[in-house]
Amino acid sequence: MNDLVRQHTALDESDLDWLHLLVSEWQLLADLSFADLVLWLPTEDGTRYVSVAQMRPNTGPTSYQNDMVGHLVPRGRRPLLDSAIDEGRIVREGDPEWREEVPVRVEAIPVRRETRVLGVIARNTNLLTVRTPSRLELTYLQSASDLAQMIAAGSFPFPGQQVGMDRAPRVGDGFLRLDAEGTVQYASPNALSAYHRLGLAMDLVGLPLGPTTAQLAPTRGPVDESLVKLASGYAPRETEIDGGDCVIQLRAIPLKPKGERIGSLILLRDVTELRRRERELITKDATIREIHHRVKNNLQTVAALLRLQARRIAPAAEGGAREALEEAVRRVGSIAIVHETLSQNLDERVEFDEITDRVFGMMAELSSGRVAIRRTGRFGILDAETATPLSMVMTEVLQNALEHAYGPGETGTVEVSASRTEPDRVRGPGRLLVTVEDDGRGLPEGFDLAGASSLGLQIVRTLVEGELDGRFDMLPAPSGGTRAVFDLPLQAVKR
Repeated sequence: MNDLVRQHTALDESDLDWLHLLVSEWQLLADLSFADLVLWLPTEDGTRYVSVAQMRPNTGPTSYQNDMVGHLVPRGRRPLLDSAIDEGRIVREGDPEWREEVPVRVEAIPVRRETRVLGVIARNTNLLTVRTPSRLELTYLQSASDLAQMIAAGSFPFPGQQVGMDRAPRVGDGFLRLDAEGTVQYASPNALSAYHRLGLAMDLVGLPLGPTTAQLAPTRGPVDESLVKLASGYAPRETEIDGGDCVIQLRAIPLKPKGERIGSLILLRDVTELRRRERELITKDATIREIHHRVKNNLQTVAALLRLQARRIAPAAEGGAREALEEAVRRVGSIAIVHETLSQNLDERVEFDEITDRVFGMMAELSSGRVAIRRTGRFGILDAETATPLSMVMTEVLQNALEHAYGPGETGTVEVSASRTEPDRVRGPGRLLVTVEDDGRGLPEGFDLAGASSLGLQIVRTLVEGELDGRFDMLPAPSGGTRAVFDLPLQAVKR
């Protein structure tokens, strides 16, 4: 709609905002009218009309099988549009039009903003299934007529009251018509059922809706009075009525076809099950985060115990027991970092670049500032099932580089780079490529990764090839150091 308005009309941005507000509300008019709506705007030169929006009813058959948006018609071809624009009043067709053997009644409703008519809503009613209307249909049509007069007068939609079409109650969900005193004149079967679930044991018709609603969902203090006024339809507002076992979403629409309020429409729907599921999801998310938090605390406790045990072993003890315990501390710590990050998120995904940087900080203890660790590229967002093993892989490879690539007192740099290729129809599944390269002494002569007995490298191979379904290799780097490469399928690395 934005492009069509800017391309073909002379309307400004404030006019466009008003049209957006209208379009966000006009499903209500279409459903009450049992009719298709098409919004026509005069072009900048005034010689044509352009259709910029269209709405079909949920309550009846459509009169337009094809999309009308973008159509241009010259002025004079549709006299109803001309009359509605020129005279600023609702114009009705005398005889129906025939479209593909379907009789269609057409009405033109001017869209007024303040003192100007911006365009026209063509209301098209399919008359093929016309029959004697029921009380519900008569009430719908009368309400639609009142809303059409308010649109023509510029008093509907209500400024600052834009609602989302996907979350607001619709006519079919539940419909009440109130008089000027807030007394129910008509209640649809769905609306009556919703109030019965709130605890009402009688018919709604003839009852004052505000006090009745307040009694079914008692509150305390000044909220009581506001609920009574809202349910009485005095102002365009939305609220939810919580009756304990039932939750009703309610929306009030005052009717002022001639400037004075003659009553109001109340749209409502039962959202009990929706709210129950939302509460369950919130509880589930909170539980998962609490679990991650506790796992992180337990892992940190284990790491602290291992660290205490390592300190009780003399540095020069045979067998490398102290070094083994310190390695275990770092492995446990890398897993704890992932769980700490997950405990702060609403979903099971983490920004892995942050985890990598924290692993760098943990590894810095090994080098005592002699070896710099830096990162290029981005890992992006990974799911928990990928982040946990990958953090351990990063810990093992960095630890291997810091312990074996440099001798006592030597300095250097370890660079970690990451790049992603997204899935593509031509290239196939995407991948995550991670490279860890140092400028140290390089691989020992005759090194064979498949026959390596190092526990750290065995852990890396098991995690990369077994859990992540990727490939791992260690090669001589062009700089003379060592390059470790992980190639992981993007199916296991979700954005």
